[in-house]
Amino acid sequence: MSTTETRWWWIRHAPVIGDEGRIYGQTDLHADCSDDALFAAVADYLPNDAVHISSDLNRTQQTAAAILKAGSPLPEPTLDPAMREQHFGDWQGEPRDEFAARRNRTFRQMWLSAAQERMPGGESFADVYARVTPAVERWNADHLGKDIVCVAHGGTIRTALALALSLDHTKPDLEKVFPFTIRNCSVTRIDHVCDPADGGAEKGIWRVGVVNWLPS
Repeated sequence: MSTTETRWWWIRHAPVIGDEGRIYGQTDLHADCSDDALFAAVADYLPNDAVHISSDLNRTQQTAAAILKAGSPLPEPTLDPAMREQHFGDWQGEPRDEFAARRNRTFRQMWLSAAQERMPGGESFADVYARVTPAVERWNADHLGKDIVCVAHGGTIRTALALALSLDHTKPDLEKVFPFTIRNCSVTRIDHVCDPADGGAEKGIWRVGVVNWLPS
């Protein structure tokens, strides 16, 4: 049996600037990309010859640009709106502390809402999964056997982990990815393995290699 591996290198954007402790979701804020040593280490960790994708929000584009500036030979990223963070609708702009008190949220709940809850004017985490996974599968099929670097968001990366873990996005099982820590600028690598002679990308399996890698 001859297998083909497609390696996804997911990077969460750099810390946002100007959120003022508010829920931001798809609010298009900027990122603090001033840590040159951090970006140099991330650039060195990533593959040199890879497809390069970014969410189209400012903070991911700026993070991708900082990686290139730090010396990565990656090409300019292709922007894909499907890789955006969850849209929190009417909650966006609300102070996090006030939101937590109003909703009686605790640190144990890990995420702003249950996976199936769609907030007014926004989308549920399950909606994010339904948006991101077809994009992942499309990129995967188009670039089978390649390295794919994607600069995205904490929610986006968790949906990729949910796909790798074969979680049912129609059930609360999807919340099993909430406890994963995905820090700013961290790298999470998820590999897709398939046999091109046996259905290729459609019949492959996912393997989680690294989660939340940051230079020591």
